[in-house]
Amino acid sequence: MTDSEIEITADLVHDLLREQHPDLAGLAIREVAGGWGNQMWRLGDELAVRMPRTAGAPDLLRKECRWLPVLAPRLPLPVPEPVRIGEPSARFPKPWTIMTWIPGEPLDRTSISRGGHAAGTLAAFLEALHVEAPEDAPVSEDRGGHLKKYTDGFDHFFHAVVPDELADGVRAVWDDAVAAPEWEGPPLWVHGDLHPANVVVTDGTLSGVIDFGDVLAGDPAWDLAAAWVILPAGAASPFFSAYGQADAGTIRRARGLAALKSLFLMLMGQNGDRGLPGGKPAWGPAGRAALDRVLSDGLV
Repeated sequence: MTDSEIEITADLVHDLLREQHPDLAGLAIREVAGGWGNQMWRLGDELAVRMPRTAGAPDLLRKECRWLPVLAPRLPLPVPEPVRIGEPSARFPKPWTIMTWIPGEPLDRTSISRGGHAAGTLAAFLEALHVEAPEDAPVSEDRGGHLKKYTDGFDHFFHAVVPDELADGVRAVWDDAVAAPEWEGPPLWVHGDLHPANVVVTDGTLSGVIDFGDVLAGDPAWDLAAAWVILPAGAASPFFSAYGQADAGTIRRARGLAALKSLFLMLMGQNGDRGLPGGKPAWGPAGRAALDRVLSDGLV
């Protein structure tokens, strides 16, 4: 059975719950818009069912179930925690999970109005997350390393979406980041995929972080790019002051990664506007706003 042949419906989710977790089958089921590798359903008021819909999603779910119980207790913001694991079956031949629900509105559907508060909140969260990872922590070929490994991806995004009037500035940011020194410390725990759809907002500030499928051990600059990608204009400087652990080279790498992530968001928005599979129309404006912040607030 291929991904395209699996129709994930409320009836399917209910049947799987009744078969494997009958004590939860009486809770209300509501589909949640969004998601990338997983389709999510709200289960009652406090839980969510995540159903993988891409080939790589099951491995990412397993990774979350392995490491979130280790990370969550020391993080100062709510993050999803695994409650149950659904086993592959004749009805659905992939593992699936039941996680805690994180209240709030994803940032790609709202905005941060309390920039100073959000900067301090994000800094405290990343300071708590960015500790030395154990030897068996996951690593990735796609992220976590020095930027010189990802020049092909940057060039692809650059040529696809950068407006002509911004091209020289964006290229200069990237080239400066590639020239920055490598991370010399031990690999740290890194979320790996901080962008507007993976944080939630309540009362104008950050109130939770979701989707740890790409969590890995690596260079913290991959998360520090959120100073531009997530926070509003003017918040990058107070964020780095509050974080207090980033040297000039790390900030340069983070800014380059912010440019890379901004271009990716713009491309996904472009694809969404064209009706292409996987496209996210709301991500285009978010990416362009982030790119403008990268270009206007360099810090170093």
